[in-house]
Amino acid sequence: MTIHQLSVFIENREGTLVKVLEILKDAGIQIVASTIADTADYGIYRLICNENMRAYEELHKAGVSVALSDVFALELDNEPGCACDAVRIISNSGIGITYMYTFLLGGKGILIFRADNTEGAREVILRNSMRYICEEDLRMG
Repeated sequence: MTIHQLSVFIENREGTLVKVLEILKDAGIQIVASTIADTADYGIYRLICNENMRAYEELHKAGVSVALSDVFALELDNEPGCACDAVRIISNSGIGITYMYTFLLGGKGILIFRADNTEGAREVILRNSMRYICEEDLRMG
């Protein structure tokens, strides 16, 4: 029900993001989705790849500061309002969303989020029969 997400900590200086992207390129790893949040001194580059564990290993081996975490990945119809409906179900159940982002995969919307209550979010997803993707779906997308 969850997938792995990589969080790469990069300094805000020329070439640091390119280094990360080159490592993944040279390893033949496809980035499926990514987002970056920055401060004055550093950025957190969150990404999901078609081979998350191998991406983690390649980046770690190259000395890149990378962390692996589990996030929820809901599959949504590619129609207006579907993300709103999913977030409403989660929020109305008392689950806080720490961060989220979306992308398209195989014609479906994918909503990635991290919850402040992992087990609670898992229960809400199952109780509401929400569709989710797993790691294997990333390789096929």
